Amino acid sequence: MNNKLLILSIAVLSLTACKKEAPKQEGPKPYPVVNVEAKNIIGYQTFPATIQGRVNNDVRAKIQGYITQVLVDEGQYVTKGQPLFRLETNILNENAAASKAGIGAAESNIAAVQAAVNAANVEVNKLKPLVQKNIISNVQLQTAQANLAQAQAQLQQAKAAKSQAVANYKGVEANIEYSIIRAPISGVIGKLPLKVGSLVGPTDQTPLTTISDTSQIYAYFSMNEKEYFDFLEKSLGASMPEKIKNLPMVELQLANGSLYPEKGRIEAVTGQIDPTTGTIQFRVGFTNAQKLLSNGNSGTIRFPQHYDNVLVVPESATYEQQGIVYVYKVEKDTAKNVVIDVIERIDNMALVKSGVNKGETIIAAGIGGLKPGTAVKPKPIKMDSLVQSIKPKF
Repeated sequence: MNNKLLILSIAVLSLTACKKEAPKQEGPKPYPVVNVEAKNIIGYQTFPATIQGRVNNDVRAKIQGYITQVLVDEGQYVTKGQPLFRLETNILNENAAASKAGIGAAESNIAAVQAAVNAANVEVNKLKPLVQKNIISNVQLQTAQANLAQAQAQLQQAKAAKSQAVANYKGVEANIEYSIIRAPISGVIGKLPLKVGSLVGPTDQTPLTTISDTSQIYAYFSMNEKEYFDFLEKSLGASMPEKIKNLPMVELQLANGSLYPEKGRIEAVTGQIDPTTGTIQFRVGFTNAQKLLSNGNSGTIRFPQHYDNVLVVPESATYEQQGIVYVYKVEKDTAKNVVIDVIERIDNMALVKSGVNKGETIIAAGIGGLKPGTAVKPKPIKMDSLVQSIKPKF
């Protein structure tokens, strides 16, 4: 009896379960959609850059000596010819006094020899008429003439000795002047590694300081060979000077991410590939009237690339499989995946060469679990609002 009751209960439960309704299928899921647009887009190719002043001049001592005064400070702006350092001049002053005394001695010697020349000349003039009148022999006149020639030679030697003494004195004076080390150019003082009491000289490897003329600065960046040849192909002009002339102005992004307010122009390209790095270097000139940039700063050159009337879709609308990029078109409220050829990705947009046409409707976001052929409920949104709402992640 118990077994019969159990079997009867199971049968009743089975019939009850069968009477339950099957779950209802959900309708099409809503997805945001946008229309493919054609826009004028500016993208930027970026290159790390190092910044240098227009002129960077190492300051070195022309003579050897101990620093007695440091007349400037690091970061100070100086003008050409301004004193920077003083070296001790005790020995130089003594040498100058000795050289000046040598000039005096040479002048006294010239005076004495000049007197001997005058006397010898008088003697010759006195003997000439006597020889002509045969009062004395010609031998005496010849002897007097020889004495005159000797005195004149000694006078020339004395004058040469004075010239040498004057040259020595001027050399010492120049060295005394060199003991005041002056700015060779106008600019900003760099590091001052040597202090008062340091012995310096013209052969030192370490300069006293470096002065940078930063009224204009140069930013240097490099391209690899592929980038360089792409640059040559895309740039207008038959020769390198023409290509450089036709290049657009570039921007400088500073180390803190901000843009330098002035744009720069590419002025020169080195003539050869660096064999160690496989790169070629470019030089960009920027004005620096406000002295915001310093020698040794770093930054990033932003080279503009203009895309006119190019098709764009949101990056969030794209997905990739095995290196192929797809988007979902919406046709008759159904998702259809299509392959697109992406030129570049800029500001949360994918620039498309082929695969979609202007005005076609595509699913803009949320395509992670979407499958081809899925029924969708389109919810139109503005592309600009979508791409602007996406914040970069760092």
